[in-house]
Order: sequence, then structure tokens, then C-alpha cells
Amino acid sequence: MAHLCGLCLALRDDHGHLARTVTNYDGLVISALVEAQSPTVGGRRIAGPCPLRGMRSAPVAEGAGAKLAAAVSLVLASAKVRDHVADRDGAFARAPIAGVARRVAKRWAGQGARTGEGVGFATAVLLDAVDRQSELESGLPSGSSVLLATEPTETATAAAFAHTAVLSGRPGNVAPLTEAGRLFGRVAHLLDAVEDLDDDAAAGAWNPLAATATPLTEARRLCDDAVFGVKLALKEAEFADDGLVHALLVHELSAAVTRTFGHRQAGTPHGHRHPGQPPHQQPPNPNQPPKPEPPRWGKRRSGPAGCGVALVLCCTCQYCCADPYHDPWTGEPKSGWCSNCDCGSCDCCSGCDGCDGCCCDGCCCDCG
Repeated sequence: MAHLCGLCLALRDDHGHLARTVTNYDGLVISALVEAQSPTVGGRRIAGPCPLRGMRSAPVAEGAGAKLAAAVSLVLASAKVRDHVADRDGAFARAPIAGVARRVAKRWAGQGARTGEGVGFATAVLLDAVDRQSELESGLPSGSSVLLATEPTETATAAAFAHTAVLSGRPGNVAPLTEAGRLFGRVAHLLDAVEDLDDDAAAGAWNPLAATATPLTEARRLCDDAVFGVKLALKEAEFADDGLVHALLVHELSAAVTRTFGHRQAGTPHGHRHPGQPPHQQPPNPNQPPKPEPPRWGKRRSGPAGCGVALVLCCTCQYCCADPYHDPWTGEPKSGWCSNCDCGSCDCCSGCDGCDGCCCDGCCCDCG
């Protein structure tokens, strides 16, 4: 939360309140990486009360890490808006809205470039990646490797990760963090493609998996390999305190892959069907007992109301620590992220000297 709030306030302080809308969880990884490598670069300050924290003050990250995260977030948000306008998605198909969106995207790109210059990061590499992404989407031959489509994202995230080593004064970390960033970008791009597959098909929008005829099994393999590669790359880097970075880039990244593909399978238990096509239904059998009604999780909320409740859950750490918390929109009970230990089935070892409680290397001391 300190890094998330630090990113938000860095955007506000340098570019005004509108820029805060580009705050995102991917961006805070940049800030966390800088602090993990050198706690003296940046640091913390006490921020005043905020409605999203229940009007409480809190320590937040500041300095070069937060500013680099802000620069990256602004440029990538600009690219995303431009992409929506180009694809004429939803409201962006309307000329007045598209015009405003173009101006906002141009403003964010300029703001990101200025903030990047302040910490020695040239955002041109990000803008170049965005331009190449657009070219790929218009000219990628069918049957090509999906990794051709993810390459611009990989290049952009690799550059951002590598610059955290420069800011932290650890030049030896540039190579491993470049690799970690490249693979992180691959996972992020593929997971977005999996989540958007049906919506893109319904809207006739470009999707890298559909365009390259990549099956979900292959996409899952690529994601799993990339997560493992991130773990190996982080082991080669030197950190002052890698606890949060390890949790985000190893455990949570792996969990994101599992959730995304798990939801995809759960949503299509009988195989893929075209959007809008009703599922096949058998005629009722009078000799069979009626099926039980699905569980009712409670009051369902509209989009804006659910977003408000989601902010409360986020700011009170219920997403992380509550077991269960209730989904802001459906009311469905869910387990907090920290309640999912990967080693519940293993016997805790007794002779594991120096174990830090992490299960990644086969040791589960103090885990759970």
C-alpha cells in the first residue's frame, strides 16, 4: 500500500489530480524494485488523510522509485487509451469522446516523458514499443509465434526494470532485471490476451492468441516458463531486502497465471463456444430430482457501488488478509491472497538452516 499510495501521490504532485487515474498495480512493482535494491534511494514519508484509506494518514513511498513508476504508468496508460481509440472500443467510437481521449493520451505521454527525464529514464523506448505493437497488430501473419506479438511489451518492461538497478546504484543487477522485466511483460501480455479472448472475438478486435492461432495450453506453458524464468533472474540479482519483490514477482505472478487460466476453464466447462451462442441444454427428465439452486451470495451491487466497496476492501487489506472476504459485486466469499499457502501438503522440515519461510526451494519452515 505504501508503494501504491506513493505512486498515486507522485502523479498528483507532478501532474495534477487527473493523472492519478493511471495508478495501477503493475506500476508499483517498479517502485518496490528500487526500494528493494537500495532502501536509501527514495524512502518513506507520512501522507495526510485520504478517503481511499478511510481518512487515515499512512507512510508512503517517495523519491526516484515512485517517480519512475509514475513515468512508466503515464506512458503506458497513454498507449492504452490510443489503442482503445484506434480500435473504436465502446464509447471511444464516438467522435467527441475519441477526440478528448487523444488529447488526454498526448498529455499523459508528454508528462511521462518529463517525469522520466527527471530520473534519467528515456521513455522513448516505451513509445517505440507502442508504435511497433500497432504495426504488429496490422501485419502479423496468421500462424506466427505469439512471442512476436508480446515482444514490444517485453522490451518496454525490460527497460523499466533495468533502470531500477541504475537508480539504485547496482549496475550488476541490470542484466538479471532486464531478463526479469522481459519475462514479466510476456506474462502480463499473455494474461491480458486470455482474459480478453471472448470479448475481442465478439467485438472483432485483434487478439494475439486468436491472430496467431495459439491454443490456451501453449499460452499456459509460455506463462509458466516465464514465471520460472523471473524467479531464476531474481536469484541472480542482489537486493537489500527482496521480501516484497519476491512475493509480487514470484508468488503473486504465479497465482495470477493460475487464476486467469482457472477462470477461463471454469467459464467454459464444456469447451469453447461462440459469444452469444446459448449452451446446449438437455430436455428435463421427470424421473430425476430437481437440481439444487446455485448458492446465493447476497446482495449484488452495480458497477459504481461495487467499485466503492472494492476500494474499501483494498484500503483495509481485506483482499490480502481476510479469510473470507466477500466479492464487492457478487457477494461471493473468497479467501485473501495471503491465506493461500503453496505448501499446505508438505511436512515442514526441521533441518533447514537459514530458511526464510519461503516454500520456493522446497523448504516450508514457518510457512502458514
